Order: sequence, then C-alpha cells, then structure tokens
Amino acid sequence: QVQLVESGGGLVQPGGSLRLSCAASGRISIYDMVWYRQAPGKQRDLVAHLTSGGNIAYADSVKGRFTISRDNAKNTVYLQMNSLKPEDTAVYYCNAYYSPSRSYWGQGTQVTVSS
Repeated sequence: QVQLVESGGGLVQPGGSLRLSCAASGRISIYDMVWYRQAPGKQRDLVAHLTSGGNIAYADSVKGRFTISRDNAKNTVYLQMNSLKPEDTAVYYCNAYYSPSRSYWGQGTQVTVSS
C-alpha cells in the first residue's frame, strides 16, 4: 500500500503560481500519477495525468498553464501551476493508480485563487 501526502496549497492572487507536491511512502515508478481537483459542490475532475511510461495528458482548462512531473528517486510527483485563475480554486488530490484494487489517494490540499 502507498500513502500519499499532498502539500504546497494555499492562497494566491490571480495570475500567480503555486507548486503542489505529492510525496509517496513507497516506490511510485510503476504507478500512473494523477492530479484531480474538486471545487465546492462539483464533481472531482482530472487535472493532469502522468503515466508510468512518461505519457502526459492535461484537462483542456489547464493546458499551457499547469505542468505535471515526477521524481521517482524521491517518490514525489509535482504539479506546477502558473497563471492561476479564480476558477482553479479547489481541493487538489493526488492519485497513484496501478489497477482498480491498487489505487491510492492523498488527503488533498486546498488551493484558493483570489484577490
């Protein structure tokens, strides 16, 4: 089992940047690593997906602004978020996915974009 801990959230002004980190308790190289977000009253949506093989996909709403990356040596995945908008406000969750029975979630980190 893998435990995930997100960090790096906070309050930022529109146009600002944040870098989220997701630290894993074990090896993550075999997992697809995915960032999701959930705004109040809305469903949890995929933000960025980095496969174990290195393929990357982003939600259309964050393309060109967010960058997902991983450091397998540190068992950590990152989400660099630039040009933040108020609509990016949400709780951001990290997911490590290998199979339906081997899918692990962090506790989430709050990102608030407001002036």
